Amino acid sequence: MASQQKNVGILAMEIYFPPTCIQQEVLEVHDEVSKGKYTIGLGQDCMAFCTEVEDVISMSLTAVTSLLQKYKIDPKQIGRLEVGSETVIDKSKSIKTFLMQVFEESGNTDIEGVDSTNACYGGTAALLNCVNWVESNSWDGRYGLVVCTDSAVYAKGPARPTGGAAAIAMLIGPDAPIAFESKFRASHMSHAYDFYKPNLASEYPVVDGKLSQTCYLMALDSCYKRFCHKYEKLEGKQFSVADGDYFVFHSPYNKLVQKSFARLLFNDYLRNASFIDAAAKEKLAPFSTLTGDESYQSRDLEKATQQAAKPLYDVKVQPTTLIPKQVGNMYTASLYAALASLLHNKHNSLAGQRVVMFSYGSGLTATIFSFHLRDGQHPFSLSNIVSVMNVDKKLKSRHEFPPEKFVETMKLMEHRYGAKDFVTSKDCSLLAPGTYYLTEVDSMYRRFYAKKAVGAMTENRSLANGH
Repeated sequence: MASQQKNVGILAMEIYFPPTCIQQEVLEVHDEVSKGKYTIGLGQDCMAFCTEVEDVISMSLTAVTSLLQKYKIDPKQIGRLEVGSETVIDKSKSIKTFLMQVFEESGNTDIEGVDSTNACYGGTAALLNCVNWVESNSWDGRYGLVVCTDSAVYAKGPARPTGGAAAIAMLIGPDAPIAFESKFRASHMSHAYDFYKPNLASEYPVVDGKLSQTCYLMALDSCYKRFCHKYEKLEGKQFSVADGDYFVFHSPYNKLVQKSFARLLFNDYLRNASFIDAAAKEKLAPFSTLTGDESYQSRDLEKATQQAAKPLYDVKVQPTTLIPKQVGNMYTASLYAALASLLHNKHNSLAGQRVVMFSYGSGLTATIFSFHLRDGQHPFSLSNIVSVMNVDKKLKSRHEFPPEKFVETMKLMEHRYGAKDFVTSKDCSLLAPGTYYLTEVDSMYRRFYAKKAVGAMTENRSLANGH
């Protein structure tokens, strides 16, 4: 069976993000920072966040059940389920086990896979595992399902506006419209303390912002060089940004995405890529003798590369930035929300295109890989993925919180983190029908969820750890 699997990749996608959000320019005023610090400095427009009735489990339940329902997938057809997340709900029990409730109801308990954890990279690890499974001798003919789910929150201060929250579910199988180019893949893994969460009593990370950005760009350079080398060895010709139709980056904040694409152009310049024109060469020539370390710290280089890259950025990257700019950093879901943005914006013209993906997780893990996009067959077509995700409607139906209410919500969530023996407000008035929400955490830390019924306020059936 294994040797016959062609075009293994993403057959279907669904995205969920909370309906509660705050505008970044409103937050700038509230935080008394200079105008444009979050909107221009970080490149962000808006930030989604979970209230007390939502968490990574409820968001995952919503994304998974919605995907199965909208693509008419029988839960028995799922043979592997992997979750990527860095939001720790339990140090032992995986998020995947909570999602099994959806499959147990149909009698399917034969599903491999658990959670993958490493900062923002867990979703990519889960995706590669599922793809490898479908391509392997272990594959039993059923679909793989990947879930990326995170709630990114920061302590009060300069990092807080780089939060966000979302869950993405992806169905994996052969003959996919978003097919892996499995031979082109390059990773960079090393040890760094750039962003980590050692304090298990707090949801907030320890962040070395400057180091984190350097680690990200260094990993990007390393992956890109290896990716180009593999491409050249296999295809017998040079790879440059001209050979990728679109570039999708993990997006902690949009400014870093701009810097990253510019960095690829600088790499191409140093490798004498044929497509770089005289004007760009002239802009970049003064920096050709910088060492790697010097190049990461040079503001002048950053400015020059971004200017040189801007026309290409507008075409090859900008269409991928909609959801990350509107929702914020979704950690493991961030890269795939950027891919969802590209599909949303360009689905009519994507068949035959190559999309290059860069996944980064602090600590440190990174991979560059690529997809070949195809028309696909309904329901697994690019246009159907776009209509199922319905990104416009989800963005437009959100509720903007004033900063005072946002701060109040953050305080409550901080207080509730790791707590037990409480009942939530169960207020699901802002949630769309079909959305799961947290109702209670009992004295034994067991979490209970309900689902907002379609056409009614609530549904009695509660979901807990078991039944």
